[in-house]
Amino acid sequence: MSDAFDLVIIGSGPGGYRAAARAAQLGMRVACVDKNELGGTCLNVGCIPSKALLESSELYHRTSAGLEKHGIQVGAVGFDLSAMMGRKDKIVDTMVKGIGSLFRQHEVEYVGGSARISAPGSVEVRGAAGARSLRAARILLATGSAPVELESLPFDGRYILSSTDALSLSTVPERMVVIGAGAIGLEMGSVWSRLGADVLVVEYMDHILPGMDQEMSTQLQRLLKRQGLGFELGASARSAEIENDRVQLKIAVGEDERVEVCDCVLVAVGRRPYVEGLGGEELGLELDDRGRVQVDGDFQTSVKGIYAIGDVIPGPMLAHKAEEEGVAAVERMAGVAGHVNYDAIPNVVYTHPELAAVGLSEE
Repeated sequence: MSDAFDLVIIGSGPGGYRAAARAAQLGMRVACVDKNELGGTCLNVGCIPSKALLESSELYHRTSAGLEKHGIQVGAVGFDLSAMMGRKDKIVDTMVKGIGSLFRQHEVEYVGGSARISAPGSVEVRGAAGARSLRAARILLATGSAPVELESLPFDGRYILSSTDALSLSTVPERMVVIGAGAIGLEMGSVWSRLGADVLVVEYMDHILPGMDQEMSTQLQRLLKRQGLGFELGASARSAEIENDRVQLKIAVGEDERVEVCDCVLVAVGRRPYVEGLGGEELGLELDDRGRVQVDGDFQTSVKGIYAIGDVIPGPMLAHKAEEEGVAAVERMAGVAGHVNYDAIPNVVYTHPELAAVGLSEE
């Protein structure tokens, strides 16, 4: 096939694959490049697998501890963690195949490999099939984000976990400390707490879910405490040492320091835009002080012909926000009046009960 396209999209997550399908509908010849799995972080190691585990763990929790008050009696209840993980993986696999089918339906060419923009209009891809040079009138960055790693707590996949690691534990930890009381920390903390782990959530702010309505987040914290989660607010993690196969985590609360002993630490303090290795610095791509790509009202960057959407640009790092931006960006490229209403982006924390918000908070 020809290596000339109307649009090359780097990243096949929600923003990228939605943009690719819409661009194809608008008559563009589209290629979508990704060095990891089709579907990006959200589908493979984010939104979808976490929701699958949340559903399975909630069903187990309610069956084992919440049915008697309804007059429903059951015998001893157990769970098979490997079967839970298998169900999660099957859901992900099915959805990945669905995106592949979407691409075939719209004749979007998927190119596996690492992409680098060598010049405006030129993308070099290196993958298992070798090197390939793609030419395009427009390039769209939809590369998403990666977990923030604390300098004092580097990820090792066993004792110090990222959100990705926490989705595939082979056993339930006896005790887990979660650093960060945002949506990811509370959701993954809930999963492992329901399955039997003693979970402590450590948050630097004086309330959970910074950015959400404080009255509602306080109510949610009370309910989560009743479910067994512990909270240490106004606290920070300083360092960790491994002794006798256990983590000795030093945390500071005000002027006081203490050591929490646990099996693992989940670091969930946020995500950062993923722009490494794309060649943007050499091209003069303008970033802000948080490493986010700066764009104008048409989602075009400081380099003519290069656009960006989703987690790599300012705004909430949410899959549906990226999807809307992807559609709007390619519609504007085609002369259609694409639009994103940033005042009406839903935000949901998938605990039990869920906490949802849209628009301005009271604060």
